[in-house]
Amino acid sequence: MTRGFETAEFQARVARCQAHMAKAGLSAILLTTEPEFRYFSGFLTRFWESPTRPWYLIVPASGDPIAVIPAIGAALMGKTWINDIRTWPSPDLEDDGISLLAETLREISGTDGLIGLPMGPETHLRMPQSDFQNLQARLRPQQFGDDAGIIRRLRMIKSNAEVQKIERICQIANRAFNRVSEIAQAGIPLDQVFRDFQRLCLEEGADWVPYLAGAGDQNGYSDVISPATAAPLESGDVLMLDTGAVWDGYFCDFDRNFSIGAPSPKVSDGHKRLIEATHAAAQSLRPGQTAAELFHVMDKVLTGGANSLDAGRYGHGLGLQLTEWPSLMAGDHTVLEAGMVLTLEPVVLLEDGKIMVHEENVVLSETGCRFLSDPSAPDILQIEAPQ
Repeated sequence: MTRGFETAEFQARVARCQAHMAKAGLSAILLTTEPEFRYFSGFLTRFWESPTRPWYLIVPASGDPIAVIPAIGAALMGKTWINDIRTWPSPDLEDDGISLLAETLREISGTDGLIGLPMGPETHLRMPQSDFQNLQARLRPQQFGDDAGIIRRLRMIKSNAEVQKIERICQIANRAFNRVSEIAQAGIPLDQVFRDFQRLCLEEGADWVPYLAGAGDQNGYSDVISPATAAPLESGDVLMLDTGAVWDGYFCDFDRNFSIGAPSPKVSDGHKRLIEATHAAAQSLRPGQTAAELFHVMDKVLTGGANSLDAGRYGHGLGLQLTEWPSLMAGDHTVLEAGMVLTLEPVVLLEDGKIMVHEENVVLSETGCRFLSDPSAPDILQIEAPQ
């Protein structure tokens, strides 16, 4: 599989965006965050880890996007399909690209156009607040407003080329999970397991592993976001590894549970119920269903429909980011459509406040869903003591 996309892929994204912009009355959309910037440009770099420099991409009402970026990124941006690249030497403590950005926005949207910004849940503005106020002052009477959810809607629906990249990283993670018995045994510290699992992902072909969470504790675990400790695994522990590995800029996000030695009956039954909930969701999943309806399918298996767990949601969107819109929760009535890539992530309550979480990745088509991760069997994976 080749890296990147054909120019036609980006052109189609821009065309869809501009069609929505015309209906919303937007003269331009200003993008400042990495996933949206990359979605329209193909500009892939880990340099975003540095907060020093702002980066701007403008999608005009017509024509190709315009990049307004620090000069350090000009060479890499020149390898993308973007032709209009405007740079300034950054960082500049007096004017870090704001006059250039204002000039560009005024050029393409006049003096009275409405400039859209993603403003809904899971968005943020990646530039200093003082610079944004300066930009607003320079552009008056032009106004900034909500992008009408355009960017979120576009990114929720994946192209076949995007799905192929997500499936590739899922298969890479599958192979790493199949090797966990090489690195996890009773007596091995949990933090060493975490480090070794990241190594396995890299060996199997991941570009990097930005996210790895999990737990290891007796008869379940209490949370799934704590850093790993040096406590050694013990017989009776449930080991959970949840990875967000990346290939060519696209994430997988799924987990696996392992029993160190024989599982207790409650752990065994809990794992079976997680798999039952996952497959109930997969079998019901169809275009036109809402995120809330899919949540309730899983919750009926997990709590009898009481919605009594504190997990908040049972899955989410997936793609350029580890978690994307929508959220599979009772309050999200987003209509699910073909082309969405989702995680199915039920949670079961065991005893003494312990939980277990299971997660799979699926893609929705016109006729149903297809697993991108290899679905787990009902019986929890068991790691025996070495002979």
